[in-house]
Amino acid sequence: MSTQTSPSALITDQPKNKVVYIDHLKVLLTILVILHHTFITYGAPGGWYYMQKTTQQGAIIPMTLFVSVNQSFFMGFFFFLSAYFIRPSYERKGAGKFIADRLLRLGLPLIFYSLVFSPILIYLIYYFGKGQHITFLQFLSGFDDWIDFGVLWFVAALLLFTLIYVLVRAIFKNLPAKVLPAPNARTIVLFATGVGVISFLVRIIFPVGWVLKPVGFQPGHFSQYISLFILGLVASKNDWLNTMTDKTGKWLASFAPRLLLFFLVFFVIEKTVHMDGSWWSGGLHWQALLYAVWEQVIGFSIIVGLLYRGKKSWNKPSALLSKLSRCAFAVYIFHPIVIISLSLAVRNWAIDPAFKLLLVAPLAVIGSFLLGSLIVLIPGVKRVI
Repeated sequence: MSTQTSPSALITDQPKNKVVYIDHLKVLLTILVILHHTFITYGAPGGWYYMQKTTQQGAIIPMTLFVSVNQSFFMGFFFFLSAYFIRPSYERKGAGKFIADRLLRLGLPLIFYSLVFSPILIYLIYYFGKGQHITFLQFLSGFDDWIDFGVLWFVAALLLFTLIYVLVRAIFKNLPAKVLPAPNARTIVLFATGVGVISFLVRIIFPVGWVLKPVGFQPGHFSQYISLFILGLVASKNDWLNTMTDKTGKWLASFAPRLLLFFLVFFVIEKTVHMDGSWWSGGLHWQALLYAVWEQVIGFSIIVGLLYRGKKSWNKPSALLSKLSRCAFAVYIFHPIVIISLSLAVRNWAIDPAFKLLLVAPLAVIGSFLLGSLIVLIPGVKRVI
């Protein structure tokens, strides 16, 4: 599982008449990011800065279900939404100003996280988690992981994709303006299946969990990220968010929960075949193909379902959600220190880690948004985040 996203950087420069449900979805996805990393801390599969994993299967199974479903859509959704607002921003600002803005709002957080914030996070774990009581300066004297984007790997990928977009626009200036109607449910499922097959092929060489150092990219997930970034550009040009039919949204919104039943299929397969659990993650195994296709189909279905529900039910202004949305990028950048601090604070509590999750998860969400709301008040910060 990846350490994931940048909610506000991905939806910057929206027009003044923006639909508010996108902001509401941004808050929801930011909360999922915090919970995702907290679940990994206490038992779900994946890597994180500090972990105390439970061994109780009754807790591990629902944790795994949560992060697996989460991983199937939330990062891809961020890429889609960010791409959706890139084209109007580019055309409004022009290439030069657009690039300068992207370098400021995406590049500066990358530098800060890698050179300043990441060493602080690792030092906290080194000092409190590992009991190595040395000063911060002593720690830095032996520190050599200066290129570490951590959870901002998404920002690095978004910046890369954006610069490629600008380059393509510069090369192909007079492309025909062909109108593409919004896809129906069948087309979306077929497309998702194709992305799943490509993901399977990539994972033969780069299984899920394989990380490209030092940028933190997981190639096993990038088939979805690239495809949804491109779809976001196409959707923006053709106004898909406003023209997709209710029939498509309703069908996919109801289809996604049914796909959760496949977890029972996965469980039966693993127990009857007596397979290695890593076969789901990649390699030349039919189980890896099945999982990759399922992951993409449920992920695309959830994305479309959330867009449909958002447009229908969550498109009303909310002062609270507006404030939470404003600080979402700050929350994303700084939420690791909240999770780490809370998990270190209860590390010696003599109960199973699964019970610690019940306390730390809600406090991590609340604490991250409180911290983020304070950070955006710092003079000059709002120009970046």
